[in-house]
Amino acid sequence: MSRVESALKSARETKALIIDENSSEKAHALFKEQFPNKQAIIVSDATTFGVLGETITKQFESNGIVQVAPFIYQDPEIYAAYEYVQKLVDALSLHDAIPVAVGSGTINDLTKLAAHLTNRQYMCVATAASMDGYTAFGASITANGAKQTFNCPAPKVCIADINVLSQAPNKMTAAGYADLFAKITAGADWILADALGIEPIDTTAWSIVQDGLHEALSAPEGIKNGDVNATNKLTEGLMLGGFAMQWSKSSRPASGAEHQFSHLWNMEHHLNNGEAVSHGFQVSIGTLAITALYDLVLNTDFGQLDIDAALKQWPTLEQLQSESLQLFKDTDFPEIGLQETTAKYTDHQQLAKQLQILKDNWPKIKADLAKQIVPFEEAKSRLGKVGAPTEPEQIGISRKQLKDTFISAQYIRRRFTVLDLGVRTGYLNQWLNQLFGKDGIWEI
Repeated sequence: MSRVESALKSARETKALIIDENSSEKAHALFKEQFPNKQAIIVSDATTFGVLGETITKQFESNGIVQVAPFIYQDPEIYAAYEYVQKLVDALSLHDAIPVAVGSGTINDLTKLAAHLTNRQYMCVATAASMDGYTAFGASITANGAKQTFNCPAPKVCIADINVLSQAPNKMTAAGYADLFAKITAGADWILADALGIEPIDTTAWSIVQDGLHEALSAPEGIKNGDVNATNKLTEGLMLGGFAMQWSKSSRPASGAEHQFSHLWNMEHHLNNGEAVSHGFQVSIGTLAITALYDLVLNTDFGQLDIDAALKQWPTLEQLQSESLQLFKDTDFPEIGLQETTAKYTDHQQLAKQLQILKDNWPKIKADLAKQIVPFEEAKSRLGKVGAPTEPEQIGISRKQLKDTFISAQYIRRRFTVLDLGVRTGYLNQWLNQLFGKDGIWEI
């Protein structure tokens, strides 16, 4: 049994997934099998309709599938925003047709949430291996000025035609590679959370994402050059990440501190020369930042941790809440730090237990982290080879802003990550001084 077949058995919503060359030719057969006697409506943007949407429309028509006229977003600046969800909801409310999303991340997320809001399932035909959200539970949508994850089911059917995906623009495939590479640091964060008794690893979700992950990331140059086999492995890895999120109904298996960097920059409305930066390219820099931090973690002897000193510098909940409100007071999301840090706050007694576990078990924890983490220079080389950004300036992030992000990012999510380890042990400022000080990776 293949990894995909095994993962499908664990998937809560997706019942069929095909990753293969020319698999889009089977779209009509899968639609009839999974949605018998239903109408269809193709959902795409102007670009993806030309790439594959028109072909699927004609294929359905020639195979007797009744269709509502395609819904095509014409805005060239379309992104995953709630206003675009509402437009599709309004259109779907006029009939009971099954949406068939033909596109990449934006089209899939818009269709996923709109289908859920109109009480129906949907089908997805991917056009680029650009992110892991195709088969994920939940849609990442900007609403009220902030990127939010809305709970909604994954597609019932998903098709990834490798011939189409291998010809997608390199920047999209590179973004997907970076999103998959982020599972390395996300896994390390989960190892920490599990080891300290904060959030246990779900072995099923872990296996779906992590088994075979390093192999899927092993051919960045092949992926850049459109090699069919390398693109297939990348696509499989991304789809499996989505399945793990389906299984756990959480992004924990696929998202850690590196994604918090991306979420924060989205919330800050960050642009590079007036243009939005793709999720994958943001995550590329976030992953390198967290990888560099992990290199320092692995060179820290927590077996000698001064627990009393760490407890002394740890704020009370009231102090932390005040800091959180001050940090985000002039933003579109003034209370997010208050909400998230309150949710994950641990008192001095609990912290003492966590730190003692860290100190007593550091050799085992260190070994597990070292096995998981790809060292910074190797990570940077692989991301560069695939065409992803490797320096913050490439996406319009200054070194000072990157340093500030290390501090702010841990306030915006309640998920425990290496950033929280740095804060709770009192080492974060020391590590940042090493990264951004004289002879550091990002010397300021």
